[in-house]
Amino acid sequence: MGTRRILAAVIATAALTGLGLTGAATATAATAQGASSYVTPSECKQGGGTADLTDNLCKGGMHDGEKID
Repeated sequence: MGTRRILAAVIATAALTGLGLTGAATATAATAQGASSYVTPSECKQGGGTADLTDNLCKGGMHDGEKID
């Protein structure tokens, strides 16, 4: 009886760990597929761009087209 409880706990832990890894992979894939990201005005400038606060976009540089937060 005790062995079954331990085995059930191990299986449940493994299942939850697998879900956590799947969620992390999904989040990484979503970011890699071009999900919009936010940069600060200083990050925009450091990347060689200009922070356009009228449109809330970074224009130019390595953060070109990203939204300013």
